[in-house]
Amino acid sequence: MPSGTSGAARWGAHALTVFIAAVFLDSLRFKFTDAPKTQIIFGDLDSWAASLGAPGLFAHGGVFSQYVIGGAELAASAILIATMLAKPYRFLQPAGAFLSIAIMSGAIGFHLFTPLGVNVDNDGGSLFFTACGVWIGSWALLYLRRRELGEFLTRLRAFFAPAAR
Repeated sequence: MPSGTSGAARWGAHALTVFIAAVFLDSLRFKFTDAPKTQIIFGDLDSWAASLGAPGLFAHGGVFSQYVIGGAELAASAILIATMLAKPYRFLQPAGAFLSIAIMSGAIGFHLFTPLGVNVDNDGGSLFFTACGVWIGSWALLYLRRRELGEFLTRLRAFFAPAAR
């Protein structure tokens, strides 16, 4: 956080971190156990992809299977929680927020622009609106961690383009 940042902003970043990670971690019990609702979601997406000439894209062994998406959610959660707890590594928290944004951008897009729709299996839109909440929360976390984002980008730039000797 920038120096002079209020305690409310600091605790807000922690609250967002816990919220995002809790949503992702809770979803793993459905994705990793092949729950019926997960079968419906990924089955609908796979049928849609097959109609476009990409069968198996969302199937169990597909590039965007529930296990791959769940693994990405687990990685984002681990990064977010670990960097919240280990202050020297907090500069990595924006990486977790970016991963969360990427995951939820995909989820929101698939809800809006595929036959999956917003009201999956008559859930009243709860999955869609939760994805929107996580997406907004991830952007807010990036804003609250903007100093860490600057440090992360500086370190990333130094890693990929080291100074000439």
